[in-house]
Amino acid sequence: MPIFENGPVKIHYQEAGSGFPLLVIPGGGLNATIAGLANHAFNPLEEFSDTYRVIALDLRNANGGQTEGPLEIERTWDGFVDDQLGLLAHLGVERFTVLGFCIGGPMIWNLMKHAGERVVAATLVHPSGYTSSHPDIYYNNNIAGWGPAFTQRRPEVTMGMVSDYLNNMYTKRADFVFTVDRDFVRNCQTPVLVLPDDIPAHPYAVAMETALLAPNAQVSLYPWKENDRKIALALRHIRDFLATNAPAVSPEAAD
Repeated sequence: MPIFENGPVKIHYQEAGSGFPLLVIPGGGLNATIAGLANHAFNPLEEFSDTYRVIALDLRNANGGQTEGPLEIERTWDGFVDDQLGLLAHLGVERFTVLGFCIGGPMIWNLMKHAGERVVAATLVHPSGYTSSHPDIYYNNNIAGWGPAFTQRRPEVTMGMVSDYLNNMYTKRADFVFTVDRDFVRNCQTPVLVLPDDIPAHPYAVAMETALLAPNAQVSLYPWKENDRKIALALRHIRDFLATNAPAVSPEAAD
């Protein structure tokens, strides 16, 4: 799998298939990687590469990943947008659809804030969001499950810096879906498909509120991960959603 150098960031990515571009953001919090897609309810690189040009990347500085770059304490979410848009520019992609798991939910909203005219449709799979019943869950999960291994690998980064980074991501900006407010979602015209979950890290109420606010949103069945039959039904919904919203690409243009 190739590495793309985007300034001080080395981005590890993978492509599969051809057709209209589908950007995939893996789940797993700040440890989200391409390899981790194998442990998701479905792997978009396998499920959609028969129809789309599927592009996935490791999150910057994920433990177990190969994308490495600065820890931008004052540009937490925006650093990830830089990586995503930088990779797409490198690959010659202008307009695209996007599918994201977990942490990919807030990242998708941030992508639409920064480059909304380029995102033709977005699928949010069990997205993260702020819930008052577990206000510190993301900070706690990442300070324990990401920070120690990251600082061992990068000795110039201290746990104090990690704490500041996580506070900027999740505490100081902990409003709704972290990256945008309700007015943004309410005014977003991009077609959105939401696959809800109902655990503290993937709050059902936030997923449903985004779907109810966004004017061109759809919601898939819930619960959808209980068994293979329900997962297949959810995948059919994603396929139909993408087919409706992604422009057709001729075989010649896809090559």
